[in-house]
Amino acid sequence: MCGIVGYIGHRDAYPIIIKGLQRLEYRGYDSAGIALFDGSDINLSKTKGKVEHLKKKAEESMSLKGGLGIGHTRWATHGIPNDENSHPHISNSGDLVIVHNGIIENYESIKKELTKRGYNFHSDTDTEVLVNLIEEVKKKEDVKLGHAVQIALSEVVGAYAIAIIDRNKPDEIVVAKLGSPLAIGVGENEFFVASDASPFIEYTNNAVYLADEEMAIVRLGKEIKLRKIKDDAIAYPNIMELKLNIEEIEKGGYDHFMLKEIYEQPRAILDTYRGRLNVDQGLIKMAGIDDNLERFMNADRIIIVACGTSWHAGLVAEYIFEDLARIPVEVEYASEFRYRNPVITDKDVVIAISQSGETADTLAAIKLAKANGAFVFGVCNVVGSSIARETDAGAYTHAGPEIGVASTKAFTTQITVLTLVALKLAKEKGVFPESKYHEFLIELESIPSKVERALESNALVEIIAEVYKNATNCLYLGRGYNFPVALEGALKLKEISYIHAEGYPAAEMKHGPIALIDEQMPVFVIATKKGHYDKVVSNIQEIKSRKGKIIAIVTEGDSQVKELADHVIEVPETIESLTPLLTTIPLQLLSYHIAVMRGCNVDQPRNLAKSVTVE
Repeated sequence: MCGIVGYIGHRDAYPIIIKGLQRLEYRGYDSAGIALFDGSDINLSKTKGKVEHLKKKAEESMSLKGGLGIGHTRWATHGIPNDENSHPHISNSGDLVIVHNGIIENYESIKKELTKRGYNFHSDTDTEVLVNLIEEVKKKEDVKLGHAVQIALSEVVGAYAIAIIDRNKPDEIVVAKLGSPLAIGVGENEFFVASDASPFIEYTNNAVYLADEEMAIVRLGKEIKLRKIKDDAIAYPNIMELKLNIEEIEKGGYDHFMLKEIYEQPRAILDTYRGRLNVDQGLIKMAGIDDNLERFMNADRIIIVACGTSWHAGLVAEYIFEDLARIPVEVEYASEFRYRNPVITDKDVVIAISQSGETADTLAAIKLAKANGAFVFGVCNVVGSSIARETDAGAYTHAGPEIGVASTKAFTTQITVLTLVALKLAKEKGVFPESKYHEFLIELESIPSKVERALESNALVEIIAEVYKNATNCLYLGRGYNFPVALEGALKLKEISYIHAEGYPAAEMKHGPIALIDEQMPVFVIATKKGHYDKVVSNIQEIKSRKGKIIAIVTEGDSQVKELADHVIEVPETIESLTPLLTTIPLQLLSYHIAVMRGCNVDQPRNLAKSVTVE
């Protein structure tokens, strides 16, 4: 969950690394640090706090010269956020400097052994243990840095992406990966290292993504060669041409990335079904399904594994697959699935959902499913990510970079992809009337324009946010397809506003949560005309009779709920299974505005990071 940046080449490394860390700060912002080699010595600066604090400290206290350097922005695991626990970490001799993303699970036993051998430790981190283990191996085995890294990593248990430099080897950076992402940007006589491509996209669009248990010695004037850590086999890199552009990772005039990404949803949904949905011909083309249709058609069930917002998208998909395609579906938290003893067979299809494609628990769930013979289909946003490589087949969401920690367009584009899959399978199975199938295609094609209309509620939502910005607790209620939207709305509020919120199926309110309702309790109810409308109206009346404050998301033109609710936000009418793509919009905007009004850091909420690559 930390961000790594490295550079070696003919430019000054400092501005590249600092700007790169700022772009990776969504991955962790407890602390940050930088190490630069100026031609004779390694200069290091690190601090608790954000990259801006590091920038100020470094520019006041150290030499910024040199074309070799590594940097890090941290999401704390081992050791509290402070200066000592910040990366980079330096070995006892002062020769080796490392940055690390991941967790070394057996670091305590290694630390005890190194302490017996005279090593001293100045932090509480597993990373300082790792750099000194590498130093010990290098000294004991009398080997070069690359070989020492290889031997040391064979002895550790856990996950890592590392970049390490040696003051005695000023022309190279050694990198390695297991379970945490790492990319190498390839320029003209220069190389970049980063957790994703955003730090180097303005310099090169050529990148190599390391696979698990691969390492590389990145050396000026040399071609990159990848080496397997365990068996020493040499692999030749696949240099990918990136489609990312610099405008996609800038705010583009918006105050926050989250707001920009909320407003990008019409385009993101369109890009997700572009080339896949052909309404005129009545076709859905998805290579990952077409090439593996038999596995889906013969599946006993679909198991969806995901975490967080992606899990909520999976819940929506459960309704869609069972309703349209008549395939049984189970939705699992990946973190629970991987640690129990689930019944999985070769007749199962497992769909793994992850925005980043690097979620550690979801990756572990994929490996468990494959080991038991299941066919695994991935849904992710990041091209070349670990989940894209580990799954048997899959589909990208094409949402574009999502930098705000609270996912928005990831949710709606994941639902879009999963809707396409369900519709295609329903058509192939013959369980869907042809007329209804075409109605769905036409309606799905219209969703981007309807999302644009839903975004027109922004001014009204801001007024409502002003009323409830000081709430301490909130309830979110929905039924059917919109129960997962209630969960997602509550999550958004918790994530960025730090207000306690819970989502429930509306009918479950009377089984406990209704005890919480009084005149101080805001209750957000999704009450669209499609799906159990009368039942939801009854639930609203139950809230009203107990003096709860009702904020309702309704279909345009609704009059019945308007008479009951304190506030009403309208969304366009659509088919019931597509309503989550619209009803989630005002809830995203509401969370955003409340967070801004409360003075919260919208894009970097406390204790969170964008990509959860550690357990």
